[in-house]
Amino acid sequence: PSSLTYPLRWARTAMRPMRPMPTRRRASHGVPQCRWPRSCLKSLSRCRPLGQNEAVAQLEYDDRPWGNYTVLEDAEDHKVKRIVVHAGRRLSYQVHAHRAEHWFVVAGEGAVTLDGKVVPVAAGSAVDVPTGTPHRIENTGTTELVFIEVQHGESFGEDDIVRLEDDFGRVTPE
Repeated sequence: PSSLTYPLRWARTAMRPMRPMPTRRRASHGVPQCRWPRSCLKSLSRCRPLGQNEAVAQLEYDDRPWGNYTVLEDAEDHKVKRIVVHAGRRLSYQVHAHRAEHWFVVAGEGAVTLDGKVVPVAAGSAVDVPTGTPHRIENTGTTELVFIEVQHGESFGEDDIVRLEDDFGRVTPE
């Protein structure tokens, strides 16, 4: 046999059809969504693309005066959000009684106020917000500030937000 001849097992592997790559779709609100069903997240060996009649799970999305957020995961003991803050805007100075938060800045630059202390942040920065600590983030740059927020605790709803200061008139009455 020639040195250019490949073993038969290689030929079989090369002829095996490849699994299709996932494609990204955009929901009506412009957020990219994966083409793979949620069941694939648990076991990639069972992955298959969605058929024409199968629905793509919609992500929770909301526009706010300061920007917007998309809920990436919502579980019993944690919630993960992608938050976008427009240039020159900031979130309310607030406190939570039933959850802690961890922020990871993905893009942009800003300033975090944590219990009255201001700390500059940029892409790659991480901030831990303990339960019961007043906090806010503001965009000090000229482009959007994007960060991932991981909430961990017992309650993730609006009922666990006490707004101490707010640029948009949403301060919680005492």
